[in-house]
Amino acid sequence: MDVIVAASPAATEAAKRATTTIPIVFTVSGDPVADGFVASLARPGGNITGLATIGPELVGKQLEILKGVAPKVSRVAVLQNPNTHRGVLRQAEGAARALGLQLQILEARTPSEIEAAFAAMSRRRADGILVLRDAVFRAQRAQITALAAKNRLPAVYGLREEAEAGGLVAYGASVPQLYRRAATYVDKILKGAKPGDLPVEQPTQFELVINLKTAKTLGLTIPPSLLLRADQVIE
Repeated sequence: MDVIVAASPAATEAAKRATTTIPIVFTVSGDPVADGFVASLARPGGNITGLATIGPELVGKQLEILKGVAPKVSRVAVLQNPNTHRGVLRQAEGAARALGLQLQILEARTPSEIEAAFAAMSRRRADGILVLRDAVFRAQRAQITALAAKNRLPAVYGLREEAEAGGLVAYGASVPQLYRRAATYVDKILKGAKPGDLPVEQPTQFELVINLKTAKTLGLTIPPSLLLRADQVIE
């Protein structure tokens, strides 16, 4: 094959193990430098490049949005997949300090571990959740949003589909836009460009989705300024 397009950090990791010569373009990656996929964003080196999905300000913005829709939140549980989010927590901790929030880091890789993580949130008296963007969490979005509702916890997610499944609010890079941009990388590589010379692109287009049904269930009033910014409001 001439080029591999990897649609998740796990796929990128597998492709990296499989070849050091075939060009690899990742479309979804948290922090590709921290994950060891590229040497730097500006000069990836090697045979891998692509699009990062978590920019340096994204996690802070998600926490800011959560605080905006649920001002009383002070202890935020961060649901993370340790296989995916190796470089993200530094951003989350710095943003939390600036907002006066305490973070509780909880790991989950499987549905049963997700259930255990929510039990831990209850024991630790978390009053809000940040669900980091992850393929496992996307697949289990019905389970996660149901557990958040059961525990009456306001949550911010990274994918539109999670808000559509009942999550309170989602803010993250547009997935369709990521794939459109990935096509330009593939085009350049097929025309002779080297992946190591193509800078990793940070997300530029974000989506904000607010679920008013969930907000009403939680007794929350969404600020009008946030509603005006939303790309989608679920009523």
